[in-house]
Parts: sequence; C-alpha cells; structure tokens
Amino acid sequence: MSTAGDAKGKTSGTRRFISGVVEGFYGRPWTMEQRTELFKREQKWGLNTYLYAPKDDYKHRMYWRDLYTPEEAEQLITLISAAKEHNVNFIYAISPGLDITFSNPKEVAALKRKLDQVRDFGCSSFSLLFDDIEIEMCPGDKQAFSSFAHAQVAITNEVYQHLGEPETFLFCPTDYCAVFCSPNVSQSTYLHTVGDKLLPGIDILWTGPKVVSHKISVESIEEVSSILKRAPVIWDNIHANDYDPQRLFIGPYKDRPTELIPKLRGVLTNPNCEFYPNFVAIHTLATWCKAAADRGPRDEEMGDEEQDPGYSPQKALTLALTDWLQEFLSADQLGAHLKKEPSGEEPMQTDMGESSYVPGPGENPLYTAEPLTLDDLKLLSDLFYLPYEHGPTARTMLQELDWLKNHRQAATAETEKATEWCSRAQRFDDMCEAVVQMFNRLSNAPNRSILYDLYNYICDIKSGVGLAQAYVKSLGGHGRPSAQLMTDDPEPWGFRGGLSGEFQRMLPCHGRRDLFKHPPMTSVYCIRPYCPEDKMEVQKIFWEMQRGQGKAPLMAQPPLISDCLSAGEISSSPQCALVLEDEMGVCGYTLALTDAKPAAAKIQRVICDPEFENFPSMITAQMLPRVTDPSPVKCMIRQMLSSIRSSGSRGVFCELRASDRRMIDFYTKLGSFKPIKMVGLPQDVLAIGTCLQTLDKECPGVSGVSR
Repeated sequence: MSTAGDAKGKTSGTRRFISGVVEGFYGRPWTMEQRTELFKREQKWGLNTYLYAPKDDYKHRMYWRDLYTPEEAEQLITLISAAKEHNVNFIYAISPGLDITFSNPKEVAALKRKLDQVRDFGCSSFSLLFDDIEIEMCPGDKQAFSSFAHAQVAITNEVYQHLGEPETFLFCPTDYCAVFCSPNVSQSTYLHTVGDKLLPGIDILWTGPKVVSHKISVESIEEVSSILKRAPVIWDNIHANDYDPQRLFIGPYKDRPTELIPKLRGVLTNPNCEFYPNFVAIHTLATWCKAAADRGPRDEEMGDEEQDPGYSPQKALTLALTDWLQEFLSADQLGAHLKKEPSGEEPMQTDMGESSYVPGPGENPLYTAEPLTLDDLKLLSDLFYLPYEHGPTARTMLQELDWLKNHRQAATAETEKATEWCSRAQRFDDMCEAVVQMFNRLSNAPNRSILYDLYNYICDIKSGVGLAQAYVKSLGGHGRPSAQLMTDDPEPWGFRGGLSGEFQRMLPCHGRRDLFKHPPMTSVYCIRPYCPEDKMEVQKIFWEMQRGQGKAPLMAQPPLISDCLSAGEISSSPQCALVLEDEMGVCGYTLALTDAKPAAAKIQRVICDPEFENFPSMITAQMLPRVTDPSPVKCMIRQMLSSIRSSGSRGVFCELRASDRRMIDFYTKLGSFKPIKMVGLPQDVLAIGTCLQTLDKECPGVSGVSR
C-alpha cells in the first residue's frame, strides 16, 4: 500500500484538475432537465465535473440507507449518461453523518449497498460527506474508535477500497474550513488524523478560511495542504445563497488568485439555489480555471483592485453577461416553454386570423417592450454582486443616499450647498430610474425561465429603491412626502424583512455587517478595579454564561482553576481583578492569580514544574452577550497582563473548555495567546498561554468605544 506522501505525485502528475459545479445547497434541488442543461454549459465552457449532493434530496442525506426506486433509478441513469455524453464527470455524493453508527457492520454494509446500486447505474466517481453534523459519537462508536476523525476515516477508507479505489473519490470533513478547526488549522488533531490516516487516493474538500470565504490565499492553502498531505479540492460557497432567501449573487468569481491553480486538486462552485441566475458564477469560474499558469505582464486595463495578471474579474464578468444576454433574448431556452401532454380537450379559440390592433388618432399608443441591454445586466450584477461587497453602482447609490440624508438641511437653503445637493439628488434619481427601467425590461424578456428565478429579487430591490427615491424627492420639495415613509400605517411593501427582519433590527449588533458602513452607535465603558461589592455580579455573569453555553453543572464537570476563581471559591491575587461596566452595570470581568500552583493543588491538579515555571500565572475573563464590541475587553485583558507582568511573572495561561467557542475565538484574535501543552488537563479543555516578556506596555484606559 502506498503512503500518504505518495499522493502528491499522483495528484499533480496524471490526474486532471477538477473544475465544475457542486449541487450542495439547502433548498429545492434542481430538476433533471436543469442538470442536463448544466452539463451542456460545462462542456461548452471547459469545465469537467458535477458533484451531486443536494442537501434536501432525502435519499442523499436524511434517508441515505434507502435504495432508489425503479423510477428514481431510471432518472439517475439518464442523468449519468447525459453527463458522460458531455464529457462531465458525474460524482455521486452521499451524506450518512446525521445518524450513522460507524462501529455497526450493518450500517457499513447499507452504505456499500447504496453505492453499489449507484455504481450499477453507470457512476464511477463517489464522495462521502460528513459536513454539518453533530460531533458527539454514540457510546458504541466511542468504544470502537479513539476519535470522531478515526471513525470517519475508517469507514471512508473501507468504502473506497470496496468500490475498487475509483480515480475520483472525495471526502468532506466535518471541520471543512479554518474557522471550524480547534484551536487552528496547523494544530487541529482532527485534520492531522484525516491527513495521516486517509488513503492517499482520496481527495479532500475544503471551503477555505470560512464557510463562505471572502478571500482564499495561497498561504492558507499551503498550510492546510501540509496538514492534509494532499492538495484540497475547494468547495467554494462564494455564490451560495441558501443561508439568506433575500440575497442572490451575480458577481464574478474573484478574490482567489490564479496562483492557487497549481496548488489545488480542483475547484467546485456551490452556487445560488436558483438554477438560471448561476450563469455568471459558473461562466466566470470557467474563465478563472482557464487562466494561464505562467504570469505575463500586467494588463494595463485592469483596475487597482485587479492585481492578478492571469485573470480580470471585471473582464470575466463582462464576457459572461454578454453571453447571458443572448439567453435572455431567446424564448427557446430549456424550460421557457414546457411541452404540454395531449389532453383530448378542445383547444381554446383564438382570433389569430385577424390583423393586429392599430390605435386611432387621439388614442393611447400600444405598449412596446424595450429590449434588454448589456447595461441592464451590468446593473443587475452590481445590485446582486457578492456576499462581501456590492457592485460599483450599488455602492455609489448607497453613498449618495447617505450624503443626501446627512445634508438634507441644505436641500431648501439658498446657498451653494443647495446647488450641490440638488445636483446629487438628480444623479441619485437617475440611478433609481435606471433600476426601474432595468426591472421593466427584464420583466418583458422572452426567456421566462430566467425571469421567474430572478423575479422575487428584482421586485424587492425595485421596491426598496422606489422608497429611497420618494424620500429624496420629498426632502428636495419635488414631491409629496412618501406615504410609505411618513405614516404609522404603511402598506406592507413599505417595510421589509417580515418577522426575521424585526428580530434582527432589535439586536444590538444590527447593521454592523452591512457592506455599506453607517456611523456606529457609541457606548461608554468603564474599566475599574474589582471591589468586594462586585462579587455577586461577577458570580452572576459566570453562572449566566455557564447556562448560556449549555454546560453541565460544575459538579458534573472536571474542576478548573478558572471556574473556582469566577465562582468565588478561590480569591484572586492582589491588584489582579478588574470589572467592566456599561450604562446598565457590570457586564464583564477578568481575574488572575500571579501564582497558580496553590490553586492547582487545591483542585488536585497534577503539577508539572517546567510548565508552571514558564507560565506560573493564570487569567480568566468573561463578558455578557450584550458586549458586542471586543475592544473594551481586549483593553481590560491587556491591563491585567501588565499588572501580572509587574509582579515578576514570566508568563500566563488560561483554561478554556472546547465548547466555549466564543472565548477561544476571542483569545485567538488577541494574537498573543498560543496553545500550550499542560499535564493533567481534562480531555475537553484547552490551555493557551502568552509570554509576558514580549507584551507591549499597558493599554491606556478607554472612555468611549464603538458598539
């Protein structure tokens, strides 16, 4: 058997770069006709792969054990044949992780039986997915496997060998992006196990730094490749919209340098749930994949943000929209007109023989639909661009509206500022009118299948833009105040978002992730020394956060020094206790011990002298959920570290349960704390520490911090 290290030569030497589409979203799956159309597009654009993994196909995920019926089998056989006809590799994925018992041979047999059935359909490429599942193993699996990763790898290797080690076999780990790795990618025991134990012929799916990654860097791929011992296949969610039914993404594939191509096994885009709007996502990915590996001189027409000499997102977008326009203008696209089965009924009588109506003098002219233009599609893309950025026109509209609103007092003043205000208001009005005209032309486009996938989105944006347009006109005195903006009883289209929108607007962090930043609200925090009267408040915060994280009662968990310190069972060292206050009262704290040895002995913790010599001190911190800005807490931590350093301590550590993702993320982003090994820690507890000799001087106090 070859070793994991042999995979590199096999991947880069003989196997082609995987490129194409994964149907892996939550929601209504695509139809068989749409998938066949996808294969035609992939062949035309030079893509080679389709991964069948619709989350809501119940025999793919929820009822994975069930075999396909003869009718379902016939559909899949036809689909697999269609993929082959268009030189597209059909990969069948199955997702058994919701309820499989890894240690039960009958479960493994059921999985093999299901994949054998699909293999008999003509499929030769497969994938096992363990994404978006609970990580807790059942008692039987805990006895059979040393970890969740070992269980997944064992069954994956067995199935892979059972199928004859197919050339293409993909594995999706549970920790499929960097943010899921604990404590980080390079020190993730889960990823190390997968990299070491998974057979080298099996490729691994990876979404990048996050589930929906803004950017994917060469450095991040090199890091994960070294752990996985193979180049990953990117499952790219940059165009996925299944997490928000109000968003659609029609921007170009971008923020992935073409330098990645030789460092990857492949890229599969998991795009919008709606099939037809994915034209741009797939078309621009194909352009990216065809980028030359060697770097030529930089294209002078590229913008400042387009530094990749092999690929221009804006040029790729224009190319895609130009091709897409032809589909909009054609009524013959798949699904535009479904053939009706003969019913035996008499056809409806029409007056086809009569000549068209011609209006007479003084009558209204006939309505004539204007044809859709490339500029309309560019505007559509700008309005529905990408998860982390709006297109240029959308950004300009938001900036203009913000300026007009903030300078509304100049609208009716007789000053030079009023001239500027009116000019910019007219510019904003023209942009709003362009959105309305784009909507009208889209609504009259011959290809109704594309329109129906887009309609809810373009109707929503037209309504929102219309409200903003009416508001600006009312400010300038060019129209009566909008009834939708100025009344307590508006029509339902005058307020957006339904119940979900109301929940979000009530949250303190609402708007913080808007792509167009409004000036943040401010809140005053006070960091002060702990006093005896704070004991009850500190304990209240501690117990509230214990309940909020769903932790078992402390008596049912292995004791931690930090728990005893927060609960008041151990007193902090002198000058080593701070509290954080806002307008509502105490909302956070940090406590420390300059010498943690006595406390460790009190809870009967094994004491290793080298560890406590390097990290003799211990710190713990917690804050209530209403503290949404980490800045004051960071400052409080830095003040505490400075105080501990002044006592002569060389280093400080803190204990964190693996389930406390909030604080793990907080300490990780501080930058100074790194994972350390400590003897005697319970299995689900992490220790991280920092050397105090490398810290900056004490952070100054804070009086007002954005929230």
